[in-house]
Amino acid sequence: MAFFLLMWLLGSTTKGDLQGIAEYFRTPLKVALQGGSGSGDSSSVIQGGGADLTRSFGQRQRAEKPEEKKTINLSAAKAEIERQEMNRLLDLKSRLDAAMDANAALRPYRRQLRVDIVPDGLRVQIVDEQNRPMFDSGSALVKPYMRTILQDIGTALNGIENRVSLAGHTDAAPYGNGDRGYGNWELSADRANASRRELVASGMPDDKLVRVVGVAASDLLDKDNKLAPVNRRISITVLTREGESRLMGGGPAMEGNDAVKAITDQMKAQDKSAAREPVAPARESGRAAKVAATEPAQR
Repeated sequence: MAFFLLMWLLGSTTKGDLQGIAEYFRTPLKVALQGGSGSGDSSSVIQGGGADLTRSFGQRQRAEKPEEKKTINLSAAKAEIERQEMNRLLDLKSRLDAAMDANAALRPYRRQLRVDIVPDGLRVQIVDEQNRPMFDSGSALVKPYMRTILQDIGTALNGIENRVSLAGHTDAAPYGNGDRGYGNWELSADRANASRRELVASGMPDDKLVRVVGVAASDLLDKDNKLAPVNRRISITVLTREGESRLMGGGPAMEGNDAVKAITDQMKAQDKSAAREPVAPARESGRAAKVAATEPAQR
């Protein structure tokens, strides 16, 4: 009877089980102390591989956590670039306001400096007031206080990487013999260039400017009063990347360096997030895992 039981066990036992049993009987002390290949396998009838054969724990799976694939969201990278640019522009606005407030000589002209956010970036407008023009009448000769305002702006612009567009504006009053020669178009262009020279004199690189134009009275600030002094102005726009692209006739796009930086920042953020996630404990294999779930932890 015992023979038939032995034959039945041999016939119904897997190869891994047989190897585990054979190794146990060959070197039982070694298996008890060190474990070994197959001795604690999940399909083994003998739960070996531990320091004590009376324990119900077998070998434990110690596989490394699979590396997660990193995905790059280009929309998120673009949004991050826009967020960083907006922060820079708001910081510039604060510095311009502080510069005007800190200069006692310029405080009377504070109302002539208008700073706002527009779709293309940060726009700084220096406007005329009644009896307080920026230029000599009918010329591009810069008034002394206008020169100081422009140089303070140029100093502030020198600390950012965004490029700049500059435009000169006039009111709708006809200028001299403009139909046949020098008129508001030429005057507004000359005033724009005179303003450019003052910005550059303050230390702003000339190549930071992408456009300097005169638009005459084609873009009035006060459309209800075409002769209003505020229509005579200089507009300085600190451009975002997309604003610059639109201005130069291209579609919205990220520059290579910006895209690389945004993607790198995104990957670093993913790595930090993964490092904060708790690592799941290694799972126990086979019957040992089931027994471990029902027994108190051994320390």
